[in-house]
Amino acid sequence: MNECCVTGFKWDGQPQGRIETSSSGGSTYVTGSNPEAAILIVHDIFGWTFPNIRLLADAYAEEANATVYIPDFFGGEVLSSEILCKDVSEWGPLDLPNFLARNSKEVREPEIFAFAKELRGKYRRVGAIGFCFGGWAVFRLGARTSGGLVDCISTAHPFWLIKEEIENVNVPVQILAPEIDPVYTPELKEFSNRVIPSLGLDYDYQHFPALVHGFAVRGDKENEAELKGLVRAKNAAVHWFNQYLH
Repeated sequence: MNECCVTGFKWDGQPQGRIETSSSGGSTYVTGSNPEAAILIVHDIFGWTFPNIRLLADAYAEEANATVYIPDFFGGEVLSSEILCKDVSEWGPLDLPNFLARNSKEVREPEIFAFAKELRGKYRRVGAIGFCFGGWAVFRLGARTSGGLVDCISTAHPFWLIKEEIENVNVPVQILAPEIDPVYTPELKEFSNRVIPSLGLDYDYQHFPALVHGFAVRGDKENEAELKGLVRAKNAAVHWFNQYLH
């Protein structure tokens, strides 16, 4: 993992959702009340309690008219947002390699799939969006082998995404891609833009010039360019879900 995955800004604002318990016993942030359409958010490394991602969920619920879920996919462990804006030398005892090992694809995929199946059983239409860590997960949820768990996917600056996952996607795909991203590399961007159109899928690739990995969920609202980018990313996702969930 690159340092860009754990840098950024925490936004002001009070999330308006509620906490529920899933059938598996895990905690979930839920906002919105549409009984027909749901959006599953697979969080970034700062997890389900990060205020920014909850504020985004509130916006999706209102503007895309959906019930939005942010489950805890880190087993109760929370990476402190206090390290945001700090130099790596100030991260203290943070042990990213072990944190990532505890939350690897192999460890977390089964519960992500189980939650998506739970939503598919309750809602007529289901979309999924993943930020950073969540990027690989939504591609797997939208794979041709997933059994139709979701109707569309979106991702912003995905991490751990590999070519095989890109090749196997089978639902409409949106990618919100900053220009500067050491993990969603130029090679992966080129591969996505060459392969996904060949799959016969609706595809929306959006380029965000001069912005960096993490901008869509950790951008600085005091920086005009970053604010413009994160608002554009939010609006793009809202438009995407309005197209495919209604």
